[in-house]
Amino acid sequence: MLAASDPAAMRAIAREYYDWRNRNDPVTSSDQGLHTWDDALSDPAGFPERRRHVEAVLAEVKALQTQGWNKDDRVDAILLRAQLEGDALDGRVLQAEESKPGKYVDECSSAVFSLLKKEYAPARTRALSATQRLRKMPAFLEQAKKNLTRPVALYARLAVESARGGDRLYTDSLMTLARDLSAGERDALVQARDGALAALHGFASWLEERIPQMAAWAPMGRAHYEEYLHRVYLLPIDADQLAMLGVAELNRYRGLESLLADPAMASPDPARTAHVPADQQAFLAAYQAREKEMIEFLRQRRLVTLPPYLGPFTIRELPEAFKPTSPGGFMNPPGLYDRDPEGFYFIPSYNPKSGNFYIRAAIEDPRPILGHEGIPGHFLQISIANHLQDEIRRQHGDGVFVEGWALYGEEMLTRQGLYAEGSAAQGQVLRLSRYRAARVGADVNLHTGKWSFEEAVRYFMEAGGLDREAAEGEAAGAAASPLQKITYITGKWQIMGLLGRYRDGKGAQFRLGAFHDQLLSYGSLPLSVIEWLMLDDPST
Repeated sequence: MLAASDPAAMRAIAREYYDWRNRNDPVTSSDQGLHTWDDALSDPAGFPERRRHVEAVLAEVKALQTQGWNKDDRVDAILLRAQLEGDALDGRVLQAEESKPGKYVDECSSAVFSLLKKEYAPARTRALSATQRLRKMPAFLEQAKKNLTRPVALYARLAVESARGGDRLYTDSLMTLARDLSAGERDALVQARDGALAALHGFASWLEERIPQMAAWAPMGRAHYEEYLHRVYLLPIDADQLAMLGVAELNRYRGLESLLADPAMASPDPARTAHVPADQQAFLAAYQAREKEMIEFLRQRRLVTLPPYLGPFTIRELPEAFKPTSPGGFMNPPGLYDRDPEGFYFIPSYNPKSGNFYIRAAIEDPRPILGHEGIPGHFLQISIANHLQDEIRRQHGDGVFVEGWALYGEEMLTRQGLYAEGSAAQGQVLRLSRYRAARVGADVNLHTGKWSFEEAVRYFMEAGGLDREAAEGEAAGAAASPLQKITYITGKWQIMGLLGRYRDGKGAQFRLGAFHDQLLSYGSLPLSVIEWLMLDDPST
């Protein structure tokens, strides 16, 4: 038996925990490229036991005596504890199973989507798995109703919209897998699909009827908010300092917009471009075409090394089911267990007359968003992180680093000369940073109880410069996913500080591309830990 303070014991605890988590969350496993349980959903009746298990493993890790361990083992102990703290706090504080109906709707959507997005197995194999998952959805949603002992009206409205808006995922996208099924198998798939859709629509109606009696959205409170800042993100600042960082960055980018030769360039306008795509396919193709140009720029300037295992990065239309809380689309990187290195960026449905910020920006110049989501942003960074040999570090998905790196890359490309002075792309980078700074204020003030939801919407519009549609989506995302919105500016701020210290240490030997390569080599870790690894400074 391993001694309680043996690093090998810590790694055994970690491995057992990751295996347990994968079994108990089969849809996320599928999404991450582990297809052992593709025919299963999670057991919604089992969440109390799962919470107890997380707390027990956390207590075990807290009890480890790490004095005398080498630096790498101590770093891994800190990271494992932060991972467990995040899972434990989610259960103890957010209690999504009781309050967020969207948790169940999202699992149903992801259960199908995770089987569709990559051709990891023959279509027939994936279709048969889908049939099994679809058959389980009515009972899954019935148990969800029992679990939702204190549903929140805001979350319920989002769930209703998502449940009713996602039919095409089931009726159109899913049926592309049916081509090799026998007649009986196809009938079984259709029957299971129709039953699942009826259950989802019934769940939406059940929620809608009860919304007037549901609890209003309530903040988590400052104490819990700071638990996440310190225990999960390992940040060296409190809520007030975080809010001040958001104000400082917001002031900076609003001012920089005003210093443009034409400040209107910060607001995307398709009318300024000579080539407005004719339809959805042309829109996707135009997006994709700019990627090669960006990669060539990075290579010529030696700004980052693209590893040989890097796969393709493609642009796709955002499924309807994900539009309520992701108005700008989202990145789908290679999964943690994925054998296929391809990644996607899901963009909103094309409408040349749309007022949506993200669509207007993509029509005029998609490169700033493409750089954030693709190369050198999320796709590159996460692809590298997935290849780490250290399991605990490979499993760590620190959002502050992930989003901070992508946002840092937007400004880095601007300052390295990719975009012309005063151009729409340069203005877009400033506006994107401006509204990411507004996200900090909205998130902190919402979740520490200083602002209402409508105040957050107005702040996104007035301070962030967003249209009403985008602002409402941003506020909904902030309310539903505490602390996610702070990650962009906070991570960029930490990376900029690290860059300055690194350059001071290297002196005449400094090269920006070498800094980027070393930074990315650590994976998606908290930047306070990366300071320890990169600069041998554990003080933060």
